[in-house]
Amino acid sequence: MANGSVRVRFCPSPTGNPHVGLVRTALFNWAYARHTGGTMVFRIEDTDAARDSEESYNQLLDSMRWLGLDWDEGPEVGGPHAPYRQSQRMDIYKDVAEKLLAGGYAYHCYCTALELEARRDAARAAGKPSGYDGKCRTLNAEQKAAYEAEGRESIVRFKMPEEPITFTDLVRGELTFTPDNVPDYGIVRANGAPLYTLVNPVDDALMEITHVLRGEDLLSSTPRQIALYKALIELGIAKEIPSFAHLPYVMGEGNKKLSKRDPQASLNLYRERGFLPEGLLNYLSLLGWSFSADQDIFTIPEMVAKFDLADVNANPARFDLKKAEAINADHIRMLDVKAFTEACEPWLKAPHANWAPENFDRAAWEAIAPHAQTRLTVLSDITANVDFLFLDEPVEDEASWTKAMKGDPVALLTTARAKLETADWSSAESLKEAVLAAGEEHGLKLGKAQAPVRVAVTGRTVGLPLFESLEILGKDKTLARIDAALAKLAA
Repeated sequence: MANGSVRVRFCPSPTGNPHVGLVRTALFNWAYARHTGGTMVFRIEDTDAARDSEESYNQLLDSMRWLGLDWDEGPEVGGPHAPYRQSQRMDIYKDVAEKLLAGGYAYHCYCTALELEARRDAARAAGKPSGYDGKCRTLNAEQKAAYEAEGRESIVRFKMPEEPITFTDLVRGELTFTPDNVPDYGIVRANGAPLYTLVNPVDDALMEITHVLRGEDLLSSTPRQIALYKALIELGIAKEIPSFAHLPYVMGEGNKKLSKRDPQASLNLYRERGFLPEGLLNYLSLLGWSFSADQDIFTIPEMVAKFDLADVNANPARFDLKKAEAINADHIRMLDVKAFTEACEPWLKAPHANWAPENFDRAAWEAIAPHAQTRLTVLSDITANVDFLFLDEPVEDEASWTKAMKGDPVALLTTARAKLETADWSSAESLKEAVLAAGEEHGLKLGKAQAPVRVAVTGRTVGLPLFESLEILGKDKTLARIDAALAKLAA
């Protein structure tokens, strides 16, 4: 590898919202660069003007920053191989294409789409490979002139070698592709626009990328790129052929590859729900890689320290939302309380919060935060868990009310109120003893006795630890809410 230093790249197209499969690819490239002390190149493949958008480009940069996946060369950072947006490198691709043509590595193809399809159909009917058949490979000047006189446009095709191509994939081992499975392929459109098949390997060559870590769906294009690399080396454009590692598919429902259209594929979904970047990256790293046989929870620095391509599994990895949530919950609990309270801040304000800003009590929030931290799966859960502290009255939930107010709730709440009236409100344990005593008077265990109190005060049957919540809410508000519940029951 060049200078003995690892250089990897992450090169997404700015189309639509970033998805978790793309993030997993970015993560593995970043982790490998950081593990080896190498260089992370961030490149934007924006040559498809019809599909690319500036909004998506900005989302990509914002997402990488949010995830903490920094880059050493690329947009807004610069570097020795700038520019890092392909739309700004068109002159480079034009020059390389001309050199490939002049060197006999590529040729003009004048076949029309209808002709190509007819020949493919005929090949399939004869049981032969249906790729391009090389018809224009050996056209002479007279034949080319005749096609051009007809007004035909031409694309540029790369001339594939006529012997098998073998390479060692760092995940899958040695692979061989025979010529009949890798026909000549287009590298420049008829309008002169370069195709991905040209720009991607050319940029890798010029940016001296040593390791290409990418999705398994691109494996079939690797022999084409290796052949192109060899031509670029002979032309003095490339220094070496990079090592390839094709990462396993991320599977969604029904054993199908997780696509951009799958609801759980969107990175924005996880940001909006309040996944921690560390929690999401921890989970995504397990999609095709293993930290150890008995440990699934780890920090990102710990992952970087252990990340090795030898530990990447070739088998497809299934995306499991419940496991992702469980891992995120563990990372929430790993935060110190100050970091946790700060991480929750966006969900304690509009548009997430349903209370008036002036009703937010920071002292109450900081007091309840340690109890909330042990209960959350995602940060957005905090809003519903603490809203009873900041609303004038608890959220009405008829299902919770009906479930809790069974038996003789009036008698129980009346007794509980009386005992809470004389309890020590500086002690959650004292409040617990008061409700426990009320329950015993009515032949109820604590679980049954506290249910009507919880719904009366918080509006829900489940939530944060009840007696700590009552202590933080305070005596006056708690008793007023019990009185309101009694009034509702009486009505």
